[in-house]
Amino acid sequence: MKSFAEVNESYTLAEAIQEAQRCLRCKVPQCKQGCPINNDIPDWIHELRKGNLGNAIHIIRAKSNLPAVCGRVCGHERQCEGACVLNKSGKHINIGKLERFVADFDAEAHLTHENMAPKTRGRIAVIGSGPAGITVAGDLARAGFAVEIFELEPEPGGMLMYGIPEYRLPKEVVRREIHHIEELGVIIHCNIHVGLDFTVDDLFARGFDAVFLGIGAGKPGELDVPVRVDGSHEILSSANGMLDVRHAANFLRRVMLYRMGMIGEDELDVREGDSVYIVGCGNTAIDAARSALRLGAKMVEIVYRKDIERMPALRSEYEDAIKEGVRFRWLSQIVEMRVDGTKHLREIVVESSSADGNEIVRETLPADRVLMAVGAKPSTRIANTTEGLMADEKGFIPTRELPYGMTSRKGVFAGGDVANRQATVVHAMRDAKMVAEGIAKYVDAIKLLESINK
Repeated sequence: MKSFAEVNESYTLAEAIQEAQRCLRCKVPQCKQGCPINNDIPDWIHELRKGNLGNAIHIIRAKSNLPAVCGRVCGHERQCEGACVLNKSGKHINIGKLERFVADFDAEAHLTHENMAPKTRGRIAVIGSGPAGITVAGDLARAGFAVEIFELEPEPGGMLMYGIPEYRLPKEVVRREIHHIEELGVIIHCNIHVGLDFTVDDLFARGFDAVFLGIGAGKPGELDVPVRVDGSHEILSSANGMLDVRHAANFLRRVMLYRMGMIGEDELDVREGDSVYIVGCGNTAIDAARSALRLGAKMVEIVYRKDIERMPALRSEYEDAIKEGVRFRWLSQIVEMRVDGTKHLREIVVESSSADGNEIVRETLPADRVLMAVGAKPSTRIANTTEGLMADEKGFIPTRELPYGMTSRKGVFAGGDVANRQATVVHAMRDAKMVAEGIAKYVDAIKLLESINK
């Protein structure tokens, strides 16, 4: 088994200051406009170049609850760095790496401690502790709300903890960021299944003024591919539920549970020597591919129906995957799977088309595992157990613009993936910040009306 150690190295202090000194501090900073949360990038880089790291992290945390995370996993090439004026010459400022350095330095040196605001404005329940839940909790705690998070998993962090591999995002970094949120007075309850252990209605009965749903879209999409049983005419209607066909997100979660010592090696979905094919080409697909190689797979290939220019994954992630040995099959799709008499995967049939679509090649390939990274939708348990909470046919929860993020149920808000605003970590944070403002306005208005009517 190969190492899951972080692959990208941080700057030294001298290197970080030298890189910060390259910033032009533009009057109209395109990098700031390229950042989904509008982080004051030139300002904190300016503080860094002067050696004022405490000031730098203070500026960053005014907009971001997860700087050490964003510095590692944000799509900088499509956002701040892609918008940097120096990018035209191919020499953009390495903003992500600088943000990571400042956040790590702050944590290691214990530079800053935020004052805990009095919790007098109201009580908020946050369900889910991924990027959206953490952002809502942090913003509202700073604004004077008493916030409690209810998390299904044994540890908080959501997809940051269980969905992004350690070689990209070390889990100690996630724990560190979570601890900072707790220092703001946020209380976190783990191993709680809202909708099963208790309901959203129960939370209101306990005295919470509003509830935020940040539960993500944890129910993976399905792959509708016929399965032929070897040596017979029997054809199964779908590959879903087959032992050797797994969802990439669930695979990544199991890898993390294994690394935490919570499951054994025999419970992993990929074994040493396996030939693994992955359907889809987003960042989850590439994370799964690189993780499969680390578990000892002898061959990992991503099968994607479009070309490289239209892949959702970051180009930098693709390039790293190529270096590690992941193979890519463009303009292709699996059209059939073949299993042996015990229903274990033996072969797949792949159709690949030429760029102009005029030629189609059909190949039969030996395969041990298929991992699906073909989208996701929310679990319906919370919607089904909450009176007045509407969800669409796919399980996503519609929200309104005023107050921003409120659902069909008064006082219940949603944001990020569960509200069908699926994107990256920082996009979930941006949406959550807007929802936090909506929650604050709603609770303030409700309490004002209650005081008037007394």
